[in-house]
Amino acid sequence: MEPVYDSVISAARLLWLAEGLKFDISGVENMPVEGPGVVALNHTGYLDFTFAGIPAYLVRPKRRYVRFMAKKEVFDNKVGGPVMRSLKHISVDRANGAQSYQDAVDYLKSGELVGVYPEATISRSFELKGFKSGAARMALESGAPLLPTLVWGAQRIWTKGHPRNLGRSRVKIAVAVGEPIAPEGTPEELTARLHEAMRLKLDQVQRDYGDYPPGEFWVPARFGGGAPTLEEANAMDAADADKKAQRRAAREDTTGDTHSEG
Repeated sequence: MEPVYDSVISAARLLWLAEGLKFDISGVENMPVEGPGVVALNHTGYLDFTFAGIPAYLVRPKRRYVRFMAKKEVFDNKVGGPVMRSLKHISVDRANGAQSYQDAVDYLKSGELVGVYPEATISRSFELKGFKSGAARMALESGAPLLPTLVWGAQRIWTKGHPRNLGRSRVKIAVAVGEPIAPEGTPEELTARLHEAMRLKLDQVQRDYGDYPPGEFWVPARFGGGAPTLEEANAMDAADADKKAQRRAAREDTTGDTHSEG
């Protein structure tokens, strides 16, 4: 039992009740009753992680808790930071990624469940993007199995480029855990196995979800929705990355000019 974690979950349940959310949880039996596991999660919205921990919490006889890796800015927040630290989540500092990685491996070696987004950023197509190898490397170094975990429907509540929908939406949220993947092979081979397993499970979850309204922003293009295709979304991400790089270069030039003038 973890009083703070349990209290946060109780508060979240009240919020979900107020929103009228409907849940379809499957694959709880694939969560280890004890010992480590890398909870590899797809990324379609800002609240994915709040739902991804549900299967672990439903494990019996003893509920389990997932320690999610989250960007450092969340931990720097005056309100969110203390909560994140009390829940033992892992701060990810992109300027010092090695430390975040080591913290995650240490958690795994101590028997914890660690949640990570192999895609690194939100998929605007709501299909799986390419994976980074961090999840596979963590699994190989710690000996922990990979636990493919898919959340579907969270993009309807809050996702990139669209307004939040935190009212009484009555949205259906599906969470599915696939069969564990043993930590074997090279990081590249294991990453490829993880991606394929998650792609197949996501396709199943998407098809079981129900009818899709045509043209809706949260519906993938292949189901007749308004979301961009994976290729279009990748191009949008690349354009965003270029803009960020240009702004960063401009700031560095300005700083350099200021220093030279001084």
